[in-house]
Amino acid sequence: MEDLKGKKAIITGGSRGIGRATAIAFAKEGIAVGITGQNENTLKETVAELKKLGVNATYAAFDVSNYEAVQKGMASIIQDLGGVDILMNNAGIGNFAPFNEMEVSEWTRMIEVNVLGVYYATKVVLPHLIANKEGDIINISSTAGLSGNANTSAYSASKFAVIGMSQALTKEVRKDNIRVSTLTPSTIATDMTLELGITDGNPEKVLQPEDFAELITAGLKLPRRAMLANASIWSTNP
Repeated sequence: MEDLKGKKAIITGGSRGIGRATAIAFAKEGIAVGITGQNENTLKETVAELKKLGVNATYAAFDVSNYEAVQKGMASIIQDLGGVDILMNNAGIGNFAPFNEMEVSEWTRMIEVNVLGVYYATKVVLPHLIANKEGDIINISSTAGLSGNANTSAYSASKFAVIGMSQALTKEVRKDNIRVSTLTPSTIATDMTLELGITDGNPEKVLQPEDFAELITAGLKLPRRAMLANASIWSTNP
């Protein structure tokens, strides 16, 4: 198994939900963590918690759909961490409505954040991983990216796109010893799913962010000869 201590990771959308839980899991493994998001207060709170676990932690506040902001923010984090070994593209938004009832601006925004955000962050970080001749990219899609349902046209389209992008990138960068993992969680009790009323977050029945963080960490610990190409996680409760 890989020893993760001393690695350096960037997590987009790292101050809440899955991103925050994974940042904490990484810190417990001795990974230095840089997180991104748009709420500076929650970013500062999460960074303070990470530092208490004895690792270097930093943040940059920006919108992942703004390429110039991504370039500037990622450069700042990489400088603070002294490099980067792991990128987790987690930032995303969700909105659900019948196809003809969703505003064009909402549909477009979903693509900008969920697809272009992954592209922009990866485009900035990838040259560093190639230079290192090793690295990991973890892209968070969704089971909605495996099968579309009524009222999910924009969200599903964005998550299908993430899967296609990841599969293509995998075939490009395996020669550089870079692993690309595409993860497709089912409903997890995050701020987004709670706010949208998708779940009540009952910890006895609903997946928690910490459950997903365990899967991510386990994938990174696989020997370099092995790669978790894709995986789904579901609740055991119907």
